[in-house]
Amino acid sequence: MQKKSTVIISLAIFAAILIVVNMISSKLYFRLDFTDDQRYTLSRATNDVLTDLEDIVTVKAYFSEDLPAQLLSNRQDFEDLLIEYENRSGGNLVYEFISPNEEEEVEQEAQQSGIQPVIINVSEKDQVQQLKAYMGAVLMIGDQQEVIPVIQPGVDMEYGLTTAIKKLAVLDKPKVALIQGHGEPSMQEVAQLYQQLSVLYQFEPLDLNTAIDISTDYKSIVIMNPIDTIPQGHFNKIDQYLASGGSAYVAYSNVNGDLSVGQLSPSNDIGMTGWLASKGVNVGNQFVIDSQSGSVTVQQQQGFISYRSQVKFPYFPIVNSFPDHPVTKGLETIMLPFVSAITFSPSDTATSFTPLMTTSELSGIDFTPRLDIERQWTKNDFVQGPQNMAVAIEGHAVGSTNSKLIVVANGAFAVNGNPPQQINQDNVNFVSNSVDWLSDDTGLIDLRTKGITSRPLEQLEDGTREMLKYGNVAFPIVLVFIYAFIRRQLYLRKKQNWMEGKF
Repeated sequence: MQKKSTVIISLAIFAAILIVVNMISSKLYFRLDFTDDQRYTLSRATNDVLTDLEDIVTVKAYFSEDLPAQLLSNRQDFEDLLIEYENRSGGNLVYEFISPNEEEEVEQEAQQSGIQPVIINVSEKDQVQQLKAYMGAVLMIGDQQEVIPVIQPGVDMEYGLTTAIKKLAVLDKPKVALIQGHGEPSMQEVAQLYQQLSVLYQFEPLDLNTAIDISTDYKSIVIMNPIDTIPQGHFNKIDQYLASGGSAYVAYSNVNGDLSVGQLSPSNDIGMTGWLASKGVNVGNQFVIDSQSGSVTVQQQQGFISYRSQVKFPYFPIVNSFPDHPVTKGLETIMLPFVSAITFSPSDTATSFTPLMTTSELSGIDFTPRLDIERQWTKNDFVQGPQNMAVAIEGHAVGSTNSKLIVVANGAFAVNGNPPQQINQDNVNFVSNSVDWLSDDTGLIDLRTKGITSRPLEQLEDGTREMLKYGNVAFPIVLVFIYAFIRRQLYLRKKQNWMEGKF
């Protein structure tokens, strides 16, 4: 009888402990983050945005209740993030979850707010069914609202949520100019870049043919892929802006490659190389080649059979190793098609020069007028070593002690074109990060590239790749055997104690 009462008391104490722990955990919420990019740890930028909130931000999260198992974690991750935001904001952020599938009126409300359903294929009992699911959110401050149409599974949510809050909270956005007048791409032709920058900046075109000068109201200017001659008067306007403490991003191609006709050639002199040289930046007129490169599709013939295949193309260097710099933090992979090398000859010892994109050790310089896609490359073609393709310069040589300049030896690597084509997201992230850094850093530069975007196994050494491959199979099995061995030893010890009369 005593043993029974002891068990009841123990169970009651255990239940009480669980209740107390549950009550405490509802007030004190925290997570341990062991991810490589700390994707579950709120950044300094997010903390600053939440701390500075003066109005209440209301988040309506429209999530279907009957999500398949693989998407339930997406809902839970978003709710966990909102709990942290609520705690860090001191109560200035509130949220609610709404299931649009339950009532037609609520579903119409979600769609009118900009949340459209996502059609998901679900396998049940050997049958594939289509499910209409909602996974979006609407953020509101007063009459203003921002919409996150889809909370993408497996994608870091902090950047989208924080920038949406900041966009609502900030009334006067800093201005950034996209220089026009020399054949540069229009706003429509840099759609991905505009979409990113317009969240935090007033990103607008500025035609130097009509502008008297470049106003110091602009935090920075962007010069992308000019192809027509730039008059000296326009360079004077840029120099005056830089001398007043302004900063500039310049992406310029001094070489051209045309796959359709198999032609390689230097660009026409539009005055840009001379102007950059006055800043100590020398852009070459030969092509960089790299054994670590992208591929092109070629038509090949074998007997009567014609087929397409991917061929490594050294004129398309791939960069996946970046320096520790705010512009490149978090970037994974960038490809620069038809690019030349950059060197620096400073005229001022106080000016700093930082390479931002560099080729691999097996790289070189090449100029062959005729382009042979099926050329057989050897190690002897890549003996010049790493080549700089993008650089950051700070100091008086740019214009003033506070001026900054970023130069990329390829003008079109972040241009969508007309008609627009989707481009590698990290190409756009590089330009957006550059604008953030040039514009005194909004604090969200780390968030934009938070999350692993590309970790291809083929770039690992064979031994490392094999170890990861078989380790993923063997490690869980080893853990099971270790657990079974420990359980077996505990059982044998318990059995031995029982036989010896020890309880």
